[in-house]
Amino acid sequence: QVILVESGGGLVHAGGSLRLSCTATGTAARHIFRISDMSWYRQSPGDQRRRITHITADGRTDYTDSVRGRFTISRDSAKNTVILQMNDLNPEDTGVYSCYADYRPTVDEQYDYWGQGTQVTVSS
Repeated sequence: QVILVESGGGLVHAGGSLRLSCTATGTAARHIFRISDMSWYRQSPGDQRRRITHITADGRTDYTDSVRGRFTISRDSAKNTVILQMNDLNPEDTGVYSCYADYRPTVDEQYDYWGQGTQVTVSS
């Protein structure tokens, strides 16, 4: 099994930066992290949780339009960690950020792993 542990949230002024980390821990963490596609989701106040960025096991990335050019996702396989670097933050970026692992050990199996979420608040 694996547990995803997030860190790095907090309060920042508009225009500032934050760096979120999500580390996979547990007995199977290294294997699961290595082959999983990883994503960051954001749930803004009054809205549903939405995926904002994604990185595949082989490092391909994509971003939702609202964060492209400001946010960067990366992964460090040696540390079983996915990073979200967030720059030029604005109040619309406020929300709970959650890490997600899409683990598919075989073509017939799929497992979801979620972190507990970390609050990001951007003041104007």
